[in-house]
Amino acid sequence: MTELFIRRPVATIAIMLGLLLSGLFAYRVLPMSDLPNVDYPTILVNAALPGASPETMASSVATPLEKQFSTIAGLDTMSSTNRLGYTAITLSFTLDRKIDAAAQDVQAAISRAQPNLPQNMPSPPTFQKVNPADQPVLYIAISSPVLPLSTVDDYAENLMGQRLSMVNGVAQVVVYGAQKYAVRAQVNPDLLASLGIGIDDVANAIQKQNVDLPTGTLYGKNQAFTVEANGQLRTAAAYRPIIVAYRNGSPVRLQAIGRVFDSVENDKTASWYVDTRAMVLAIQRQPGTNTVEVVDRIKQLLPRFKTLLPGTLNMVTLYDRSVSIRSSVKNVKFTLLLANVLVILVIFLFLRNLSATTIPTLALPMSIVGTFAGMYLLGFTIDNLSLLALILCVGFVVDDAIVMLENITRHLEMGKPPFQAALDGAKEIGFTIVSMTLSLVAAFIPFVFWGGIEGRLVHEFALTITLAILISGVVSLTLTPMLCGRFLRSSKNQEHGSLYLLLERFFDGMLHFYSSTLRVALNHWKTIFAFSLLIVFATIYLYDIMPRGFIPADDTGYILAFTQAAQGISYQSMVKHQQAVAQIVQKDPNIQDFFTVVAAVGFTANNSGILFMRMKPRSVTHMNVQQIIGELRGKVGSIPGIMVFMQSLPTIRVGGRLTNSEYQYTLQSPDTRELYRVEPLLESEIRKLPMVRDVTSDLQISNPQVSVQLDRDKAASLGITPQQLEDALYTAYGSRQISTIYAPNNEYRVILELLPQFQSRPESLSKLYIHSSGGQLVPIGSVAQLTRSVGPLSVNHAGQFPAVTISFNMTPGASLGDAVNAIHALARKTLTGTVTGDFQGNAQAFESSSQGFWILLGITVLVIYLILAILYESFIHPLTILSALPSAGLGG
Repeated sequence: MTELFIRRPVATIAIMLGLLLSGLFAYRVLPMSDLPNVDYPTILVNAALPGASPETMASSVATPLEKQFSTIAGLDTMSSTNRLGYTAITLSFTLDRKIDAAAQDVQAAISRAQPNLPQNMPSPPTFQKVNPADQPVLYIAISSPVLPLSTVDDYAENLMGQRLSMVNGVAQVVVYGAQKYAVRAQVNPDLLASLGIGIDDVANAIQKQNVDLPTGTLYGKNQAFTVEANGQLRTAAAYRPIIVAYRNGSPVRLQAIGRVFDSVENDKTASWYVDTRAMVLAIQRQPGTNTVEVVDRIKQLLPRFKTLLPGTLNMVTLYDRSVSIRSSVKNVKFTLLLANVLVILVIFLFLRNLSATTIPTLALPMSIVGTFAGMYLLGFTIDNLSLLALILCVGFVVDDAIVMLENITRHLEMGKPPFQAALDGAKEIGFTIVSMTLSLVAAFIPFVFWGGIEGRLVHEFALTITLAILISGVVSLTLTPMLCGRFLRSSKNQEHGSLYLLLERFFDGMLHFYSSTLRVALNHWKTIFAFSLLIVFATIYLYDIMPRGFIPADDTGYILAFTQAAQGISYQSMVKHQQAVAQIVQKDPNIQDFFTVVAAVGFTANNSGILFMRMKPRSVTHMNVQQIIGELRGKVGSIPGIMVFMQSLPTIRVGGRLTNSEYQYTLQSPDTRELYRVEPLLESEIRKLPMVRDVTSDLQISNPQVSVQLDRDKAASLGITPQQLEDALYTAYGSRQISTIYAPNNEYRVILELLPQFQSRPESLSKLYIHSSGGQLVPIGSVAQLTRSVGPLSVNHAGQFPAVTISFNMTPGASLGDAVNAIHALARKTLTGTVTGDFQGNAQAFESSSQGFWILLGITVLVIYLILAILYESFIHPLTILSALPSAGLGG
């Protein structure tokens, strides 16, 4: 085969040019990413029932849905978080499951569960193809110094959010601190009681006055008329004159029994950009899509938004995930170029011949650029790992060409003409190049079949390096001998300068030193063999004591922080605590800007918040992210009443749980009481471990609550049902939507509740009245006993069982492997038979990768041995070659 290409230079050059051009074309269209696609197909299901307790959400909303979801094929993990009025269920599927097909199954499961869900849910459950733990690709802050927050929210949600949600690859657009417009009616229960009006009467009056019903058409002989009535009330001013009832012949209007005002749908959440109230759009991509491509599509829309938004509205891009990806890939590209230059210089240093240096050098662009064509056909991306594969290939690629060149040069120095030297040298060394190429490829074959998230990570790496090695082998057997036969000239009889002669003496000295030490080794082979065994044991020992981790921490220039205050803290107090943290962050000279959120719906509980900080460039701060976190940790730790958990943005976040700290250990049990008893014991033991910090859990069961115990016999004698009781409580305290305003581009809620002063103390519940069967108003306190107690702030499930997750961060320099082993040991001593524990997320991925390492290594060595045995037709020679592995392991 080699002779054919040596004798047909035009065909050889044409094939190489075709390979080069196809690679250049593929390079231009290959998508860019930081890492290969390692996303598990993940779907987030949301359900809302305003005012419902976490226990109610868990039992009446999450459980019926989870029963249906558990029957879906390919479901890997299922977890749910149930908070006040909100349920989020995260479904992660196996890597081989297509997310679109999984979404169809999820929709069907929601439909099957619908009859078992509460009938008073304002809307059915919805789902998005998004991993809630994955960092958004863009954060955009929108604020205005003059416009009302509800108007800013309109622009954020209706103009920007809806349009951005339509971009290909965008999973959802979450508006942090959303202030969607609503009409809020707050009534005085004392006035209602004095007038003999129940809160349900108020709700019925509003519902009847705000209608949007079809009114028909008049069909005349020559013309048709659409009938339109003014049943809709669109502003708070229009609701105030509503007549609720008549007393003593006079109308009782809504404005007389309370106040009605233009408000927002959720007035217990807020967000700020630095110190200005703002809406923050968090744009999340679908699993499996390319981050850079999604961001580029979004950026094409931003100039159009700026022309549509009023001039008083400010829009700031706080975070762009593609920036760090582009920067990282740019740096790796430079490393690839530098590696090429260094290899060429080393070749020239040893060969000291321009034509001899040029020939193997041409194998570099042919092999590397040609690999891009193979990457395009396989659907790969230009990312850090695929470029790393090409960087490592630089040495492999020139190896084959240099071996071919050296052998042809040997024949040339025998006095043969270049063409004949190329024929003889290529024929003689061709088998060696094939064996080198195949043995290198064999080393990466097992990685192609490695499963799990780690297999996804190295899959592109292994195939990319395999492609490059195979192409380099082909180039070395075709282009290199052809060029040697035409352009290589012997330097044996040429005049050389003093530098050349000096290098020759240096290399002769190296050769003499190697020759003498080789003789010593051969004469003392028993000592060398014993030393080799020592190397094997030293390699195993070093591997055993080496710290183990999952993926090295990355410094992207951003810090994500979660805040947590006492359970039962009021919204106003939580805002004060959050702003105290924000003031410290704002004064820090290393922070450029940030946004902060209190009680982000669907992401944090009522006693929690989020801070997202952008650091100043490293050239200004001269500090890395961990150093800045260390400084901030000391400053915010002095604020009483609130804890702050900070972490740098992880390169990969496996799993669908977003917790205060990066690593998670989940306990679950069908016995909730035992689970809640054991968890604090294990958590306190984990806090004592020196290698972990920021230990916290999502077990929050001490939230103050008021228990309303209905005296059923007494209530029945008055004709009062439990449904009436809970319905009245929901209307008074649950921010209940009692009517809807239908606008041309959106719909808004009308909310009924009591005045704020009647929502602040448990004693106020006794002032709420219910209609008896005889029409009289009966105070709740006369048919129910009000007691104070504590209950859960959130209820979490893993699978279909109650669960609690302990999260933690690593102390600087600590080993994740040591932490995993230590926590497992503590769990074995602490957990009872009904409570089980497992790592989740990145820690779980680390565990599975550690368990499969030795199997993968053994398979790799076995495959290489089999390939070499086939090539050399020997069972002994492969062992001779493989004996170099322990020393390589020791060096690593």
